Amino acid sequence: MTKTQIILFTLIFFGLIARAQEEMIHSGQRLSIAYNIQIPDTTRDDWEIIHMEMDGSGKRNITRNDDVAWTYYAFKDRLFFISDRDTCYRCFFLYEMDSRGENIRRVSDIRLEDSWMSSRNDGEEMIVTGRIGKVLRYQFFLINTNTGIYQQMTDDTAALYRDPCFSPDGKKVVFSYQKNKRDKSSHEELFLMDLESDEMKQLTHYPEDNPSAKEYGYRAGSARWHPTENFISYVSKQDGRHSIFAVTPDGKKHWKLIDNPESEGWHDWSPDGQWIVFNSSDVSESQYHITLMNWKTKEKTQLTDASFRAQLGPVFIEK
Repeated sequence: MTKTQIILFTLIFFGLIARAQEEMIHSGQRLSIAYNIQIPDTTRDDWEIIHMEMDGSGKRNITRNDDVAWTYYAFKDRLFFISDRDTCYRCFFLYEMDSRGENIRRVSDIRLEDSWMSSRNDGEEMIVTGRIGKVLRYQFFLINTNTGIYQQMTDDTAALYRDPCFSPDGKKVVFSYQKNKRDKSSHEELFLMDLESDEMKQLTHYPEDNPSAKEYGYRAGSARWHPTENFISYVSKQDGRHSIFAVTPDGKKHWKLIDNPESEGWHDWSPDGQWIVFNSSDVSESQYHITLMNWKTKEKTQLTDASFRAQLGPVFIEK
């Protein structure tokens, strides 16, 4: 075999390996899932984070702390979570760890609200809902996840900004917005903000004649941007139960994303958009489960049993 043939063979061999690894990622074999549970009868308010494989095996508590810990987001193999450890009750700060629950560190000193979050620029910039003192609450901040340095993005103390999610290109952000948080007759809707012009556009309009209009629950919240298709998924309580709906970024098309008799809620998309994982429950929401669905085939798999009542907010994380 000549030197040229050896080089060619080597390139082909490693090319096949790279392709196989890429296919493994796309098929979900490199992914795993983290979600939140409440452990009753322990401390005042004990929330833990569980890690499991895509088939539901290997469940393991990776926080093991008597705090309120909740993961809202993961980027590649970095799992971000809020926690009130080492501070006052429900005084949340941003932490990160890996899928094994190791290498825990506090990311920033900005105090956070209880809200979903998102990142851009390869996970370096995180948009969060934070607060400064008692007056400036539910505002957006941008955190450098490497240095912890943050900058304030919004400054409207009358309004409520929550559950931000970057567009795939990082140029826009979709979020839940309530113009006057003190007005009990108003509620949140999904808005889209262009981060270059700061222009805001309303995407959803909750049907006020819906039977659930006066019930407690989301009107439009926990938005997630599909990684490859041109739509945004979100949670809304309509017709007596929480369901996952979708809207296009221009606000022109709205539809119910998953049609079944159960309640659905907080959810996450795999990086390739081939999987969606969400917490599901009976309509009365007496028992929650984590459900995985193949987006192409619509095949659903329940990944949890009834060991815990509250099993919520799943996110995908690379192993």
